[in-house]
Amino acid sequence: MKVVLFCGGLGLRMHPETETLPKPMVPVGEKPLLWHLMKYYSYFGHKDFILCLGFKGEEIKKFFLNYDECLSNDFVLSQGGKRQLFRSDIDDWRITFVETGLNAEIGQRLKAIRKYVENDEMFLANYSDGLSDLSLPKIIDFSIKKGKIGCLLSVKPFYAFHVVSTSPDGYVRDIRQSAKTGMRINGGYFVFRNQIFDYIKEGEDLVNEPFERLISQRELVAYEYDGFWASLDTYKDKQRLDELVLKNNAYWQIWKNGSQTSNR
Repeated sequence: MKVVLFCGGLGLRMHPETETLPKPMVPVGEKPLLWHLMKYYSYFGHKDFILCLGFKGEEIKKFFLNYDECLSNDFVLSQGGKRQLFRSDIDDWRITFVETGLNAEIGQRLKAIRKYVENDEMFLANYSDGLSDLSLPKIIDFSIKKGKIGCLLSVKPFYAFHVVSTSPDGYVRDIRQSAKTGMRINGGYFVFRNQIFDYIKEGEDLVNEPFERLISQRELVAYEYDGFWASLDTYKDKQRLDELVLKNNAYWQIWKNGSQTSNR
């Protein structure tokens, strides 16, 4: 399946990192978040990518146009400069770069690339702001079996916080940790059928009106996953993910681990 990656947001909560870079290009360890996501999808055999560009899209283009695989792979240097790679990262990737607007909502970015997936019955999509060790075939199989137009990844919040319930007059009825409430959030990993475009009108985002229409027609399902998932929304998120890389606990790097270490 083709993989649509939304790469055009401003990433305002990631300042100062996003003053000069789009959020998907913020480094996690030594590589951009976007690279980690693309490695994840390619591990499962999905190597045809469509990048929905916006803010600082030229930086994403520059990264791939100037990509040097020797910086991330073992190689032999001989005969005064001849390089022989032992393995390659991206030589079998196909990447379509599409300018989808500086301030466009995600729904409009998706509509902008419709012509690149209009002949595909199904395609994958991702917010490009979260990492997981999810077994991708499982959510795809789940979506196919359900036969619905949209499927999203449902995860528990990355952060622990307290959920407060109050009465109309302001008295606290209950306060509990989020982990004990059963609360789940949209993890930003999607499987779509091509009919999704029929549910997105001009100027709309993806989750609000289009998803409401899908819900009303029972055409949206959620795949619940309790393994590793983490978002990259703030600089503190970046520090946590960098620390996992430093400690060799980058669970999402299944192309290194060879299996889904926390996949349940």
